[in-house]
Amino acid sequence: MLDTLEKIFGSGAKVKILRLFLFNPTEGFDIDQIAERAKVTPAVARYETALLQKAGVIKRKSFFRDFIVGRKKEIERRRVSGWTLHEEFEYLEPLTTLLEYISAKRNQEIIKTLSRAGKLKLVIISGFFIRNRDSRVDMLIVGDDLKRGKLEQAIKLIESEFGREIRYAAFETADFRYRLGVYDKLIRDILDFPHEAILDKLGLQPIQPIR
Repeated sequence: MLDTLEKIFGSGAKVKILRLFLFNPTEGFDIDQIAERAKVTPAVARYETALLQKAGVIKRKSFFRDFIVGRKKEIERRRVSGWTLHEEFEYLEPLTTLLEYISAKRNQEIIKTLSRAGKLKLVIISGFFIRNRDSRVDMLIVGDDLKRGKLEQAIKLIESEFGREIRYAAFETADFRYRLGVYDKLIRDILDFPHEAILDKLGLQPIQPIR
C-alpha cells in the first residue's frame, strides 16, 4: 500500500509527514519533531514540509515545547516555530479519508513488524485503525516471550508509518487468558466494542474484515 501512495504523492517520506499532520490536526510540530515522528532525516523533513506548506496543506505556527536540559534533566519550556495542519485546505477531507482507508488495509505489514517482538498469538486493532475514536486503545497484542524493548521499537516504527501515536496494550498469553476469565475491564472494553482481530491463534473469534 505504501508503494501505491509513493507513486501518487512522490515519496514515502511525504506520505508519512502527511499522515503526521492529518491524523494530529490540532497539534504543532517543529522540524526535529517531524523528523523523529516520521523517521526521516531533518533535511528530508525540511524539504517535504516546504512542499506541503507551498501546496497549502500545512501552515506556519509557533507554540511551546518542553525540552530536557542540564545534568539534572530539568524540563524547560521554550517557544518554537513549526507547522500545523491548515484546516481550510480545500481537499482536506478527501485526502484524510484516502489515507485512513489505505492505512486500514495494512494489516499484514503490522503483523510482520510486531512479530520481531516475540511469538504473536493475537493482534486486535481498534480505535484509530477502524475510525472509532472513542476506543481506549488502538491495538491489543498478545503473545509469548514478548520483548518489551523490541515491542516498543516496533510500535514506534508503526507510528512513523501511520503518522500518529498508537495507544496499545500488550500481554503474555497466560496473563491475557487470566484477565479474560475474570472479565478484566480493559479487555472487556476492547472486545465488547468495535474491533478487528487481524491475527488470532487463540481461537478467540473469527477474523472479520473491515466493512
